[in-house]
Amino acid sequence: MSSSSSISPLFRCVLITGASSGLGLEFARQLAPQVDTLILVARRENLLEEIARDLVSRHPRLKVKTYASDLSTSADRIHLINALSQANIHPDCLLNNAGIGDYGEFRKADWSKTEQMIHLNMEALTHLTHALLPGIIAQSGAILNLSSLASILPIPDFAVYAATKAYVTSFSEALRLELREHDVKVLAVCPGPIKTGFGDVARRGVEIELPVKKSAYVAADKVVRDSIDALINDRPRLYPGLKIAAAATLIGVLPIAAVRLIMSFRPRRSD
Repeated sequence: MSSSSSISPLFRCVLITGASSGLGLEFARQLAPQVDTLILVARRENLLEEIARDLVSRHPRLKVKTYASDLSTSADRIHLINALSQANIHPDCLLNNAGIGDYGEFRKADWSKTEQMIHLNMEALTHLTHALLPGIIAQSGAILNLSSLASILPIPDFAVYAATKAYVTSFSEALRLELREHDVKVLAVCPGPIKTGFGDVARRGVEIELPVKKSAYVAADKVVRDSIDALINDRPRLYPGLKIAAAATLIGVLPIAAVRLIMSFRPRRSD
């Protein structure tokens, strides 16, 4: 599909964090024919520029701007926010996709990685949302926050990651209520396991399998496609995939004592 279509764009300008791989890249690919401008943010500048060239070659009408930024650092976030302001770029849609995980016992975690995860998963998402929100409100735009099924579970060996995603889901729900009178859509996407580079980072450099059944995985393209549909339809929360949606429904009706018992039998990392 070419972006030369005369169909009205879904959004005027979409900013995607973590856009160089995984779900962020898939969001860029699927949104490219539906928007006027994509703002791609990630750490790897050369890769971002390569992605931008490919997207424009496929969709000549599309404008793509790239910003290399380590969003886990306050200095880089401030630099990005200032650069957008100076360029008079005001996205009407923000996709807070950037995030990392860490798999293993909390007591054995490397603190620098844990701190980076807290800064990226929670602080960066909140900071960018706060900075870009006036422009989003002015355009009655939208915010999509990438959370996780883990946000509704206390998961041993994923303790901090799950806690950061609990923040994302709760923040999204509250922000949605605050912004309802401004006609701003806010969606929390809470996927289960996906085949992306997430697991490679979360494994702490050890070649081990995460304790997840293969049948639970949902394809990245489906997660993104369903997320875009959910955002258009102004849904508050999405659990992509029938099995993940069913699991979320079941977890939602179980008493916390039952959830604790179930999670106590979850396979653990053995090293």
